[in-house]
Amino acid sequence: MKLAILALDGVFDTGLATVLDVFTTANELGAIHAPGIETRFDIEVIGVRDVVQTALGMRVPVKPASAMDRPDWLIVPALGTKMPEQLLAALSRNDVVDAGAMLRDARANGTGIAAACIGTFVLAGSGVLDDHVATTTWWLAPIFRQRYPNVLLDTTRMVVPSGPFVTAGAALGHIDLAFWLLNRASPELASIVARHLLVDSRPSQAPYVIPNYLASADPLVERFEQWARNRLAEGFSLDDAANALSSTPRTLQRRVEAALGRSPLAYFQDLRIERAVHLLRTSHLNVEAIASEVGYGDGATLRSLLRRRLGQGVREIRQAGTSRT
Repeated sequence: MKLAILALDGVFDTGLATVLDVFTTANELGAIHAPGIETRFDIEVIGVRDVVQTALGMRVPVKPASAMDRPDWLIVPALGTKMPEQLLAALSRNDVVDAGAMLRDARANGTGIAAACIGTFVLAGSGVLDDHVATTTWWLAPIFRQRYPNVLLDTTRMVVPSGPFVTAGAALGHIDLAFWLLNRASPELASIVARHLLVDSRPSQAPYVIPNYLASADPLVERFEQWARNRLAEGFSLDDAANALSSTPRTLQRRVEAALGRSPLAYFQDLRIERAVHLLRTSHLNVEAIASEVGYGDGATLRSLLRRRLGQGVREIRQAGTSRT
């Protein structure tokens, strides 16, 4: 999964670091504890200016937004402004206005966009969030409603997905946002990362450290992912999956859709694509062999699917894998 993280000048240090830490930890722990999961996060930090400093004055190396590879998700961390006067001044800056144009272009190209805390103001200011449900940091909700009346604000939830967008609440909502995205890629990997990032289970830390993910993780969905990864070469059957997991088709369908936002079949197909991309980047198998490995009848079907889903052909995917080695 390709992720681009937008770092604006004065970005909230904790927000930026939290998002980076969750996904780099996922890459590290996935290789150690779940080698059968090919999910890997290709992460780039982008900026609309050449020089970016955090709110605490630390320099952030950024790639120009104009040169970013088309990501699956573009993440907007908060700005490090906590008071309304500071926020309103920041939102009028030229770089924030330019960021809004970049967000509109990214959405037009099919990229999903995620934002947390005050980053939701940047996203809403671009106009793409109009007519979608969203949340924001609780103490600035009245200003958000006033500035963006066409956004359907919901302050009762920490994470609010709405079509191609997902928003999260106050500062530590960055953790919940990152785990929401991680869980969509792999519930099993999300569970591993959540347990490692929890320092320990002492009650005094629990209210502050455990992300909402731990309370909402679904063991049935994790087991479904494991079942699916072991059967990519076979045809998908919801009945077979439910029987193997001691569930019913209706229950499995409902819980997978609740956890992942898509059907068991759609997630199964996502895993097939993930596995095919992994093999193209890391093996010398030809396309016909890879198609058979992931359950497609021929290489032409796989080529067409990769082009349609990823916007890339086999040669481009293989070259991307070579450039990382």
